[in-house]
Amino acid sequence: MASSAGLALCGQALVVRGGSRFLATSTASSAAEKKPQENKGEDGQSVEKGSDTILASTFSKSGSYFALTDDSKRLILFRTKPWQCLSVRTVVRRCTALTFTASEEKVLVADKSGDVYSFSVLEPHGCGRLELGHLSMLLDVAVSPDDRYVLTADRDEKIRVSWALAPHNIEAFCLGHTEFVSRIFVVPDHPELLLSSSGDCTLRLWEYRCGRELHCCHLASLQEPAGPWSDKRFAASRITYWSRDSWVALLCDCIPVVFIFRLDAPGRQLVCRQQLSFQHRVWDVAFEESQGLWVLQDCREAPLVLCRPVDGRWQIVPETTVVQKVNAHLHRNWAMLEGSAGVNDGFSSLYKATCDNMATYLKKKEERLQQQLRKKRHKNPPPGPNGQTKKVKSGEAPWSGPS
Repeated sequence: MASSAGLALCGQALVVRGGSRFLATSTASSAAEKKPQENKGEDGQSVEKGSDTILASTFSKSGSYFALTDDSKRLILFRTKPWQCLSVRTVVRRCTALTFTASEEKVLVADKSGDVYSFSVLEPHGCGRLELGHLSMLLDVAVSPDDRYVLTADRDEKIRVSWALAPHNIEAFCLGHTEFVSRIFVVPDHPELLLSSSGDCTLRLWEYRCGRELHCCHLASLQEPAGPWSDKRFAASRITYWSRDSWVALLCDCIPVVFIFRLDAPGRQLVCRQQLSFQHRVWDVAFEESQGLWVLQDCREAPLVLCRPVDGRWQIVPETTVVQKVNAHLHRNWAMLEGSAGVNDGFSSLYKATCDNMATYLKKKEERLQQQLRKKRHKNPPPGPNGQTKKVKSGEAPWSGPS
């Protein structure tokens, strides 16, 4: 899957990534640019060289650690206070998603072959351990807030809930999506609830321990019938949550719209409140508890904008000192984001292939019938003038009657 620019937030720590580089800054202090270290594996030997494009990245719960994976099959672990690279380890396959456990003792890495490996944070140079596997590509991985369950989403429409201490034991499946499951998110202040999105253009709410679907929102129905995106298929590339008033923001991969929902936890439902439209392509979104919703977009003049609710309606707020400062850093480092401008959405190749082969079938059937008819005529030539057939010897002209 293609990888566009991305955004990661934890507390006041903010990371913007693009291509093979990322910019680490804070909404309260100065910024510092970081670049992945030399292309060495855990044994010090060179590993398979890719373009070093960052495929996935995430903070730990406290923000003390930051991890990323790239297309050179590396897992790079950083300490953030202060920023320091702790290790560069190799992974078996290119990764699609990663997450820290709640205890921050491990990093779980999901890959294209359907496996999840765990890597120790406390022993930053330790080898990875295979935890579980699917028969199809994994697209996301998450853990429950108590570290009891590992949740995985795959290309074959399934969400699996496995025991963390014994991943071969499956607690439940969350079944209902009709296309690949692109993102899953365990709600932090309602740890029994799970949000999921899919290529079937739905956002669903689950009670994941028993695999029960609580609510399904069809995103296509929220679009205007004559709107420019009404006939497009799209999947969510980001689900982010603001515990203040239980806001959920959903970003889809090919439309410049951010869907804003309210999670009604007691009512076990999602309520769509607003659609935020943008003039430029939106790369990523993330909530910051003290600020609001940060939106990273393909706009050199204002790559980052901040949205907040005003009288119940979300809107872009005028540039504050914090926004100006972060945008100044991004403007000086715009080269790392330029490569993401032409990157297509990463999910288009994951949809089920459908084709109408009825016309081809009918054409082949007609050809077969014509061939059978020609064979039948060759075996049984038409009768002669006396009602009898006469075989013509080779080299002899056929009899045409008296002259």
